[in-house]
Amino acid sequence: MKKRCDVAIVDYGLGNLFSVQNACKKVGLEAVITSQKDVIHAASCVILPGVGAFADAMAALTSSGLDQVLGEIVVDGKTLFCLCLGMQLLMSESQEFGRHKGLNIIEGEVLPLRALTDAGVRIKVPHVGWNGIFDPDADKKGSPQKWQGTLLEDVQNHEPMYFVHSYCVVPRDKRVVLAETIYGDQQFCSVLQYGNIFGCQCHPEKSAAAGLKIYEKLAQKIRKANA
Repeated sequence: MKKRCDVAIVDYGLGNLFSVQNACKKVGLEAVITSQKDVIHAASCVILPGVGAFADAMAALTSSGLDQVLGEIVVDGKTLFCLCLGMQLLMSESQEFGRHKGLNIIEGEVLPLRALTDAGVRIKVPHVGWNGIFDPDADKKGSPQKWQGTLLEDVQNHEPMYFVHSYCVVPRDKRVVLAETIYGDQQFCSVLQYGNIFGCQCHPEKSAAAGLKIYEKLAQKIRKANA
């Protein structure tokens, strides 16, 4: 029997695996990079990273059977933490270079970022660099109340995170949206939560101390569940 680990980082050939593993290590989590189904099932938490094309990622997940494993993880109620392309893969479909079916774990679609503002000003796509994440309702309430009890609990409203992407998710149910970000004049979902599924369009593992707060909260969640 394989040793149970804190975190299984899913290796399907597309992803910033080692930077994610290093972030886990910094907060005291034992994380293994793996494509082995039994190791993924045995982990306390599963991280689905991703950098690259949506269609290639889905082809890799489907051909290896890892798409079914991820669906089983969700049914089991285990924490699934999805990063960048990993979060996009949760959606029903993507319009990246055609139409491609996603994991359909969360109903919604993946759409391109707009390269032109409403005023006709051209902006650079992909969106690369630091940008704030915020609770759109918090400006009225003064603080992001919906972040309490989530992995964003210790993050400040409008805290800068690091982004590298050309597409964004549009969940059908807006209640799953935890945080949004503005690029040009487009406001898009940058963090979501659906049950035990948590997704970030930004890269917390590349977001210095601000991003490490998210991993620290993940570590607390895992230790509490294992206590």
